[in-house]
Amino acid sequence: MSYTEKDIRELRKIAATLRGNLIEMIPAGKVGHLGGSSSIMDVTAALYFKHMKVFDDPKDPRRDRCVFSKGHAVLAQYAAFVELGYVSHEDLHKVKTLDGTLQGHPDMDHTPGIEAVTGSLGQGLSVSLGMALGLRVDGSASRVFAILGDGELAEGQIWEAAMAAAAYGADNLVAIVDLNGVQATDTVDKVLANPNQAAKWAAFGWNVIEIDGHDFAQILDALDAAAACKGKPTAIIAKTVKGKGFAFAEGKAAYHNAAMNEAEYAQALECVKKMKEEA
Repeated sequence: MSYTEKDIRELRKIAATLRGNLIEMIPAGKVGHLGGSSSIMDVTAALYFKHMKVFDDPKDPRRDRCVFSKGHAVLAQYAAFVELGYVSHEDLHKVKTLDGTLQGHPDMDHTPGIEAVTGSLGQGLSVSLGMALGLRVDGSASRVFAILGDGELAEGQIWEAAMAAAAYGADNLVAIVDLNGVQATDTVDKVLANPNQAAKWAAFGWNVIEIDGHDFAQILDALDAAAACKGKPTAIIAKTVKGKGFAFAEGKAAYHNAAMNEAEYAQALECVKKMKEEA
């Protein structure tokens, strides 16, 4: 599919809005996953507002499914759900509270739009594969997108699911790796180096596409190429920046899951303002 500059501008505006929603969920003094939620935000915007089949009813059986295996980054999904009308804007201020519907990790029983309970890292690709194979048995044209963290790829279950997905030819399954290079406590290379991701996924029998995860043209082209690939699942390796859009947090493990102070939050607000002006 050919995308116009207008399409790209619209997605930039949406992504800026989503990052604004993100920081509303984690005001100064409230612990939250800023880094990994922001690194996957551009991919999230492209999925929900341009590529996936979504409907007013988040349970519509015709929908595509998106599973955040890196469940700690679910704030990116919540940011999108507000704009889709699945949850209210007021819900953003109740994240991780007993009277809120948006918890720190995905809860499919209480949050409209969530497809699976995740956050115990390594399990989401298996869940997504089960969904994809079930949809195929049902004769559904719907597709499944699994969002994985690069630190998460140290989990053995990911590679068991990868092997099974290729063996079953699950071409309605797309794994998107948020390759931001930073996990909870340090860089991925320092914690447990896991290089050559493209070669690894290809060796497991997947169609592999490498992109800049903040370039909307590349994101959209990769999603279209994945849809066109038949007979095997696709892995999109998206090179991203942890904390993208928030200069003080970019590339820093300290903002994987932390509370911003008042000065940092003021900076975050200015960053969002600038993003919206430049979109």
